[in-house]
Amino acid sequence: MRPMQGKSVIVTGASAGIGEALAVALAARGASVTLAARDARALERVQARCEAAGGRALAVPTDVGDPEACRLLVERAVAAFGGVDVLVNNAGITMHARFEDVKDLGLFERLMRVNYLGAVHCTFHALPHIKARKGLLVAISSLTGKTGVPTRTGYAASKHAMQGFFDSLRIELLDTGTDVLVVSPGFVATEIRAHALGAEGRPLGTSPRDEQGATMDVDTCVALILRAMERRQREVVMTLTGRVGQVLKLVAPGLVDRLAARAVRGKQA
Repeated sequence: MRPMQGKSVIVTGASAGIGEALAVALAARGASVTLAARDARALERVQARCEAAGGRALAVPTDVGDPEACRLLVERAVAAFGGVDVLVNNAGITMHARFEDVKDLGLFERLMRVNYLGAVHCTFHALPHIKARKGLLVAISSLTGKTGVPTRTGYAASKHAMQGFFDSLRIELLDTGTDVLVVSPGFVATEIRAHALGAEGRPLGTSPRDEQGATMDVDTCVALILRAMERRQREVVMTLTGRVGQVLKLVAPGLVDRLAARAVRGKQA
């Protein structure tokens, strides 16, 4: 049984990290993958990997922060592969700065434009095609979309927005045959934290945490996402700590706040 065989899948943020590994894994399962990211050269490399894995692939340089680019992305996927079965909203950027230290609030607008509105615009244009095929919408969120985390105020806000949007959309799509999956990873071994925006709104260049600490490898993360996609689950919270935290937040929210503060302090570089 190969649920992704012959499916047309759009993956945003496909030039590196989770997006790249997921796109290659989908191609290996026989999917036709449309790859979206800003870095055209990196997309060409990922396209070659997808094709070598046995799938068809199309690279579409895209800034999901641009609504028109999102529309064109979906159009290109439909033209190339006849429709869209799955949209994986994976593109995202993060931050690392205490709110009181932020020098330019444009940082918050950028995070919302990419992490939240990028998913909204891509979903808006892809949804009619996905509904026609009773397909699947996937949101790669974060444990930070479940609870507040110090130094991540803008990132947490964007991921909370993403969570709320897709939870609401899931209800709207009940009985249509179209499913919504929200994925909440913890720390995964990618370069996203090295590219985190600092207080000045510029990339830090190095990760602000000790990457030797508890970090899930990308292949494990992707395997969990694929399993959830194939089973058409509604949600995946990837770590035991994250799952326990959701229960504690209901019964002891103050404790969760203290644990989050302690965890961030203990994982600084």
